[in-house]
Amino acid sequence: MKKTSIQEIRKLIEQIQDEHDPFLIQLASDSRKGVQDLLEKWHHNKKQEHADYEYYRQMEAYEINARKQGFTFIAGIDEVGRGPLAGPVVSAAVILNENSYIRGLNDSKKLTEKKREELYTQIMDAAVAVGIGVISAEEIDEINIYEATKKSMLAAVQNLSVQPDYLLIDAMKINSIYPETSIVKGDAKSVSIAAASVIAKVTRDRIMKDYHNKYPEYGFHLHMGYGTKLHLAALNEHGPCSIHRNTFAPIKTLSDLR
Repeated sequence: MKKTSIQEIRKLIEQIQDEHDPFLIQLASDSRKGVQDLLEKWHHNKKQEHADYEYYRQMEAYEINARKQGFTFIAGIDEVGRGPLAGPVVSAAVILNENSYIRGLNDSKKLTEKKREELYTQIMDAAVAVGIGVISAEEIDEINIYEATKKSMLAAVQNLSVQPDYLLIDAMKINSIYPETSIVKGDAKSVSIAAASVIAKVTRDRIMKDYHNKYPEYGFHLHMGYGTKLHLAALNEHGPCSIHRNTFAPIKTLSDLR
């Protein structure tokens, strides 16, 4: 009898979810190296899938605890852009469904740009509500970065289409009208905050890429306004533009010299 080709096996094995599937058991006795490689890869992926699921469930501890206290609409809040020399600070508030599972969700800083974009779409599709708060560089200069961050978080909460009844916030207190818990490194400990970190990061990156079209000489699409060598060289050559934070060093010094 003709053996199933490795190409056919590759297509068939992608459809299998159960490790006790008779086809997998059959493949275990196939001596072809290509088949054994496919089988090993399947088991590796299954193991990673299980690990991702367990990690996600561990990150639900704060949400589960809040629900035990009677809260329903729990918003995770995080910001991106406190450190850059240019551009806004952006916050996101995300209310996830109690039964949601978004595989691979993690602190946005630990993810590739491609993965963040994928998760952004999944979060926007799966979330009960998403709110965004954006505070400009000009306002950051007026009220300072700490107050601007707080203001962006409050704006994100206010922009939710569903009113939250509890807030989980990454390392901040915003003193809103809702009960809140501040969690240090919350973007790695809470699924709601992790989701907010992804939404905030992707949103801010898109804003900075748009600014690149207006100010191409600074390379905002590459460094997103952070103080990289490329950015500092452009600042020295061209001076600050309208989205630079004039109260931040070294821009303050450059502005004073001009």
